Amino acid sequence: MSQKPYILVLYYSRYGATKNLALRLARGVEQVSGIEARIRTVPAVSPVCEATSATIPDDGAIYCTKDDLAGCAGLLMGSPTRFGNMAAPLKFFLDTTADLWAAGRLVNKPAGVFTSTGSMHGGQETTLLSMMLPLLHHGMILTGIPYTEEALHTTRTGGTPYGVSHTALPVNPNAISVGNLSDTESQLCMAQGKRIAQLALKLLQ
Repeated sequence: MSQKPYILVLYYSRYGATKNLALRLARGVEQVSGIEARIRTVPAVSPVCEATSATIPDDGAIYCTKDDLAGCAGLLMGSPTRFGNMAAPLKFFLDTTADLWAAGRLVNKPAGVFTSTGSMHGGQETTLLSMMLPLLHHGMILTGIPYTEEALHTTRTGGTPYGVSHTALPVNPNAISVGNLSDTESQLCMAQGKRIAQLALKLLQ
């Protein structure tokens, strides 16, 4: 029996907001019959050279392997913003994929990106663009969210045509809040997940 095609939902999340987006995007993928979501994360990167992480995390999604990436029918990749750029752990993982690039393993597969920031103007769009660059080098087909999605016109929190975003506004100045997704953020997650899944199936035909 052949394996069911899957969309790899790959993310790094420090406080949980980007993870919330990943889970909702996966639900959008799962709305499309004939394809499934595979949720994976990456380990944190330590500035201490001797520090190591367990092979399997204590909780949450398991760590992504290059086989997970190579075998996907499409990719949704997310990161919190770090000074307008993707977080180092995700970049570190991507830097190990030169062999997949050389073999063209990701060419012509659809891909989308998503992010979470701590403020309305925390670098959402630049972070999304930074994640697109290595995917372009891999030959992937980048997709965003079209303005036919009504939530793009009504959102007052996250959401961009470049990909799903979330604004994790703190509950108080001394707290970091993972928060819940707004209704429009949730709608856009579902739409982007569904769109990538549909495109992947069409490209597999």
